[in-house]
Amino acid sequence: MKKTLLTLTTAVMLGLSSLYAYAADPIVIKFSHVVAPDTPKGKAAEKFKALAEEKTKGAVKVEVYPNSTLYKDKEEMEALQMGAVQMLAPSLAKFGPLGVKEFEAFDLPYIFDGYDALHKVTQGEVGKSLLAKLEPKGVKGLAYWDNGFKIMSANKPLKTTDDYKGLKMRIQSSKVLEAEMRALGANPQVMPFSETYQALQTGVVDGTENPPSNLYTQKMHEVQKNASVTNHGYLGYAVIANKAFWDGLPAETRTGLEEALKESTDFANQIAKEENDKALEAVKASGKTEVYVPTEDEIKALKAALLPVHDEMAERIGKDLIDSIKKATEAK
Repeated sequence: MKKTLLTLTTAVMLGLSSLYAYAADPIVIKFSHVVAPDTPKGKAAEKFKALAEEKTKGAVKVEVYPNSTLYKDKEEMEALQMGAVQMLAPSLAKFGPLGVKEFEAFDLPYIFDGYDALHKVTQGEVGKSLLAKLEPKGVKGLAYWDNGFKIMSANKPLKTTDDYKGLKMRIQSSKVLEAEMRALGANPQVMPFSETYQALQTGVVDGTENPPSNLYTQKMHEVQKNASVTNHGYLGYAVIANKAFWDGLPAETRTGLEEALKESTDFANQIAKEENDKALEAVKASGKTEVYVPTEDEIKALKAALLPVHDEMAERIGKDLIDSIKKATEAK
């Protein structure tokens, strides 16, 4: 009897110790993204990891998976919704295919005249209202991270609008970006980011649009002879989480993550322009790509060709939203 009682007591104690050990295990957040670790988004993800683990006192462990090591562009959103990963920072163009077409407003050419105008939207009420539209999809919108303004590249000089005619240009999946390329007489080619380098190298596509940091870190400049600093469109990201996972976190843990997110967002947006400026200089210094800065008249011609896309896409995105963005960017 004593032996049986001793065995039972030992088993209970072992069970409790296992339970305590289990309870002490950190909550794992898999954070997947498709760009290189040394891009603005890659650095911001690592910053978030460090801050999240510090501010939750080890209650959370963040595993960052860069360069599409877990999922490619088209796969990662479904993985998040299924709970296979807990956080992503996809480009804003990814939400159109998810069914939230309003985010394609960020793809409109020349809708933002620099970072100050942009931040009036992403850090204001318009930006918040857009993130809220993700919740019915099982996605919690947390923050916006900048990358930068895009430049065009190809294996021929891109100076006038005529230079784009007939070119096969890789784009993200976005009806706005399709319309943008067609407005220039180019042929839009939707393709995952991870496949773009090889497609450029083999001639499957002729050119693409990217912020300089992506062009440089993915070595696309090595297979593109020319780049034009058009700054025609913005590429940014939304930091998102699986909604059920985020809402189910202990309140104290979620507060720590929110603090980490705020600080990493400030960091991301501070380094974005700096990193892109450095990358552009590195592309020039490589000697592999000739970088051209369009004249004022050439930019005017480019705007004249591209601004009609705003009206063309108004029915898809929402004219009221486009107007509210323009009103916010003009506010003093």
